[in-house]
Amino acid sequence: MATLYDLTDDYLNLLMLAEDPDVDPQILKDTMEAIGGEIEEKADGYAMVMKELEAQEIALKMEIDRLTNRRLAISNNITCLKRGLEAAMRLTGKTKFKTTLFSFGIQKNPPSVVMDETYIKNIPEYYLKYKDPDIDKKRILADLKAGKDLEGIAHIVQTESLRIR
Repeated sequence: MATLYDLTDDYLNLLMLAEDPDVDPQILKDTMEAIGGEIEEKADGYAMVMKELEAQEIALKMEIDRLTNRRLAISNNITCLKRGLEAAMRLTGKTKFKTTLFSFGIQKNPPSVVMDETYIKNIPEYYLKYKDPDIDKKRILADLKAGKDLEGIAHIVQTESLRIR
């Protein structure tokens, strides 16, 4: 396994556990706690493992994007082939036939609704559906920062997290 850093056996083991999607989080935690050394040494080791995992995450994201684009291209080609075959069947008048491998047929789809251009003005309330309300937390945060009293509704929480540079 190639890594960005020269990792000791303890940190290579930690990296292997962190890469395994089936590992129990408690096992990962216990392994982290079992690694000896001063806090500075442990922090460097953890940071190296995290950087390696981040590099793998980026590589996986790029591969997902590549495969998604390939899937979309294949899907578009299937649609193109299907439309071409349907057009040829309609042109020749053969809208239903069988071969030794497949059966082909052009048939009606289930009915669907197409809205007229002026439907917004004319549609009765009976046919309208309303989305569930959503809370605008950005507006609430801005009001709280501006000193607005929203007691019993919301309050600001300031958390902390580790940054590695």
